[in-house]
Amino acid sequence: MKILITGTTGYIAKRLALKLLESNHELVCCVRDLDRIPDEIENQKNVTFLKVDFLDLENIELPKDIDAAYYLIHSMATDANNFEELEKQCALNFKKIVEETNCKQVLYLSGIVNDDSLSKHLRSRFEVEKTLQSEKYGLTTFRAGIVVGSGSASFEIIRDIVEKLPLMITPRWLNTKTQPIAVRDVLCYLEYALNKAELYNKSFDIGGPEVLTYKEMLLQFGEVRGFKRYIYTLPFLSPKLSSYWLYFVTSTSFNLAQALVDSMKIEVIAKPNDINKILNIEPITYKESVALAFQRIEQNDVVSSWKDAMSSGVFNDQLSKHIQLPEFGCFKDERVKTIKDENYTLDRIWSIGGENGWYSFNWLWKIRGYIDKIFGGVGLRRGRRHNTHLEAGDPLDFWRVLLADKKEKRLLLFAEMKLPGEAWLEFKIIKGKLHQRAVFRPKGVLGRLYWYAVLPFHAFIFKGMINSLIDKK
Repeated sequence: MKILITGTTGYIAKRLALKLLESNHELVCCVRDLDRIPDEIENQKNVTFLKVDFLDLENIELPKDIDAAYYLIHSMATDANNFEELEKQCALNFKKIVEETNCKQVLYLSGIVNDDSLSKHLRSRFEVEKTLQSEKYGLTTFRAGIVVGSGSASFEIIRDIVEKLPLMITPRWLNTKTQPIAVRDVLCYLEYALNKAELYNKSFDIGGPEVLTYKEMLLQFGEVRGFKRYIYTLPFLSPKLSSYWLYFVTSTSFNLAQALVDSMKIEVIAKPNDINKILNIEPITYKESVALAFQRIEQNDVVSSWKDAMSSGVFNDQLSKHIQLPEFGCFKDERVKTIKDENYTLDRIWSIGGENGWYSFNWLWKIRGYIDKIFGGVGLRRGRRHNTHLEAGDPLDFWRVLLADKKEKRLLLFAEMKLPGEAWLEFKIIKGKLHQRAVFRPKGVLGRLYWYAVLPFHAFIFKGMINSLIDKK
């Protein structure tokens, strides 16, 4: 089958694309930025990429011979005040364009919407579902609650909480019931439902075999990891304070923390249906899904992460707009050193950040991360998706990878920390020499004061960094 996939760089879509390619389907993958095509998909056969922004109807042109399409565009972490309108318009434009093709089925992953009092994000997803309904194709909707898998937002947030806090004083929404589902099961539902006419124009709630409170999820997660945890809930923590608690304890952004708290106050339990029999799927338990996620992590095989989404940082446009470093009106710290072992230096560059640290005065980088967190930034807790592999769009602590070209021996990072300006960090090897460059474009007087305030630290931080990238210990 020829299948259209939207949201290709997203958590679910990236994994689904690989799964469909394994089944020998032909894929047409929509991306907003051609510089962000995932390496794992780009090098596969039977796949083409289209630069598409579904908010720009005039510049969208899809192949006519599409058999099915997946609508996997969400904006959980966005801070746009009108995100509900944007999501609806995006879905409407998608519908108009797909109706002009031969597409027989659209599959949509939504959220469980059984409660009368929905959060604004769940309400928005339900509106998108209604918008996607069409007389030209059959719509199959799967509604899921908490998705558990390596790199998922819920998994990483729970991991942060459990691994860092032996004793927890928590908000009362931890007693809310939910029905978590493994990401591998979600992918099975999405794939197995392809081309099944009996599922057209129907929606199905999907979930794991257990209904658990968030507190029980934390405790069971601890059991899998071998941790004994003690949790006490408070009845008087407001949603705002709960959001701050989640933000400071975990690696989530504040926008996502607010959205999650808003959703976690509502019970998310799947309505009974016969979809498991129809598709012959037996969902695994929560503990099994956590154990499988850690197998992926231990094998350094996390395919996608919620942090890959541009909305987890400061970007709301394309990476390519930031790749060209500014030359004028900027402050720079430039250092050049002769390389002793090029392969060693390249490997060190591609392993920088995350658990590996920043090689020089790492404690100062951690302090900068804490300061960033206090002022509402992303901090250092996002880490990196893979210990030795980088690609454009990856988060790297409080940086975003703009360019990662190992053949050209160049890595370019853009700062997503809170700054009175814009900052880039570049590593480039030219003719046996490592060029390390930090560029800062200040915004107003405050930006200039900031640069001079941190300038004394640059003298030994950046010097130590370039030495560590070259000298073998």
